[in-house]
Amino acid sequence: MAKSCCQTPEPDSAAHNDPRWRRVLWIALIANAAMFVVEIVAGVAADSRSLQADALDFFGDAANYAISLGVAGLALSWRAKAALVKAATMLAFGVWVIGYAIYGLVAGSDPEPQTMGVVGTLALATNVIVALMLFRFREGDANMRSVWICSRNDAIGNVAVLGAALGVFGTGDAWPDLLVASIMAGLALWGSAEVFGQARQELSHG
Repeated sequence: MAKSCCQTPEPDSAAHNDPRWRRVLWIALIANAAMFVVEIVAGVAADSRSLQADALDFFGDAANYAISLGVAGLALSWRAKAALVKAATMLAFGVWVIGYAIYGLVAGSDPEPQTMGVVGTLALATNVIVALMLFRFREGDANMRSVWICSRNDAIGNVAVLGAALGVFGTGDAWPDLLVASIMAGLALWGSAEVFGQARQELSHG
């Protein structure tokens, strides 16, 4: 769990005004927006639920990074409220992906493993780089922590997408792709609960 929200506001505010923090957020925003375009096109072309789910995750993360940039330097209460919005988007993403995976199971799908592997590798490289840049900021307030959790979950999700590609290639079935999409949904729900809990604590302490 993150550090206590009783930490003093001065260093916390300084962290959010740190130009290094803002620079990393801008890099993360641009990288995630670009990968959203790449993955949504590839996911539709490859009929891959896990790639499409990961693409939407990239889109949500880009929006979340934009929110973090918008509230950087504001009072802790405003940053906590922004974190609540981000927790809600992570929750919505998780619920949507679960529903989409169920739809794929019922309607049937035929994912293309080669495209999944290539695009999944590119996405993993992007998220590992972003996660390494954000690692030093992982123990801040709920807003900073939500950024780290998004990045961490993305990297884990990309490893899972590569596993799905191997599974689809080895079995010739769609179930590994649908299984990974469901795992990614679970990560989003877990991350949402973490961020929501810390943000509520910070709001209750003023």
